[in-house]
Amino acid sequence: MFASAMFGAQALSLRNPPSTALLLGPSGGVVRIEAPRHVGGLVIECSSRPQKKATAHHRKTRPRKTQPWDVKRKPTVYPPLPPLPPEWTLLSHDHSSSASAAVEVSVIPPPEAQPATPSG
Repeated sequence: MFASAMFGAQALSLRNPPSTALLLGPSGGVVRIEAPRHVGGLVIECSSRPQKKATAHHRKTRPRKTQPWDVKRKPTVYPPLPPLPPEWTLLSHDHSSSASAAVEVSVIPPPEAQPATPSG
């Protein structure tokens, strides 16, 4: 049953009711007050499904080892690194007074390039 049929008049429905109010001012006149249309950044929302923070999300959704072949898999073993080239020499001091160890690196300069001989 329609509301107009019950009340005998045509019902008016407003989708967005105006956010204004009419008040009596101090001098007896009517003052129109409007509510702000939006409040910048100060909206408090109570969500029933809040988002996880980034770390909690990545911990929960990280790939799991579920297959037997993957669970039993060991870390990859790589061959040892080759020795440093002879131009690189590491010198360390055993008598360092600070808490961190100091390391000196001496670099041997490349041989001088020989001047080109003119041909011809």
